[in-house]
Amino acid sequence: MTPPSVIMHVRCHPDTGPEAFRTLLDVLGEVSPVVQPVPPGVALVQIGGVLRLHRTDPGALAHRARVRALLHGVDVRIGVADTVATAATASAHAGPSGVLWLPDERAVHDFLAPLDIAALYGVGAKTAETLRAYGLYTIGALAAQPEDAVGRLIGKQGRVLRQRARGIDPRAVVARRLPESATVSHAFDRDMLDPVLLRGALLGLVASLAERTRGRDQVTRALTLSVRFADGSRTERTRRLPAPSNHTDDLRTVLWQIWDAMAYQRARIRALTLTAEELAPAGAGPGTQLSLDPTREARHQVEPVLDAINAKFGRSLVRPAGAYLQAG
Repeated sequence: MTPPSVIMHVRCHPDTGPEAFRTLLDVLGEVSPVVQPVPPGVALVQIGGVLRLHRTDPGALAHRARVRALLHGVDVRIGVADTVATAATASAHAGPSGVLWLPDERAVHDFLAPLDIAALYGVGAKTAETLRAYGLYTIGALAAQPEDAVGRLIGKQGRVLRQRARGIDPRAVVARRLPESATVSHAFDRDMLDPVLLRGALLGLVASLAERTRGRDQVTRALTLSVRFADGSRTERTRRLPAPSNHTDDLRTVLWQIWDAMAYQRARIRALTLTAEELAPAGAGPGTQLSLDPTREARHQVEPVLDAINAKFGRSLVRPAGAYLQAG
């Protein structure tokens, strides 16, 4: 008999670093073998099949997992429900105890229905604005609408969001290992709006990240930029490189594509995190090739010299000129 689906959505504090996140995954692996990391700070855990082993209910097991994480210095909030989307919404409203368990359909309905429409997992600011314009201010209001009506309002995603508003989400938790990655971060000591200082901080991050991947003799296939705002919310965007690389100019080009696509004008930003995803040994696959541009190739050849200087005298000694601005 297949055990019921009981999912923990484990949400880290926004300041949690990559090493602490790995520690959390180890802790969760002692709770259940089915752990799905969602970097940079979320993990999904299917506990339906291990409740008899732990001889407790889902809420108590979630509290136990949270205490273990705290003992390792990792603060988390945990939502527990039968679907990924509902558990994710619950973890964002866990309250002082840090855990919110929704044990049945009635509890799910009573929790979701009064929440603001923007609290529904997968609803962005633009979608929320559209729904409010038609008088749908709460998750319960969306759940009560006919499927075809919601589809006319917001298109193909309407069916999915209406299902989530009703506590339905067919996605399963898939056990995975955390992908090999490298991360660098910059935290500002105040709300940062200055575009020059923000770009200076980003330049410093991409130079440090490229140097780190070269030092590990690896190349990256994708970059993820995570932005944390003054209100504690976070957004991130990932873009793949045309070919695996560890060269600063290649990573910088992709970073500017991500940043320009985010199009922040007056957003108050408190932290930036840049992650090199899908790291692989340098030269192990296609795409690592000699450039036909002599200027570009010259920059590539000087990188090992700059890396050696930084390794000897400090990693921040040689950086792009724009990164020397006092960015926070």
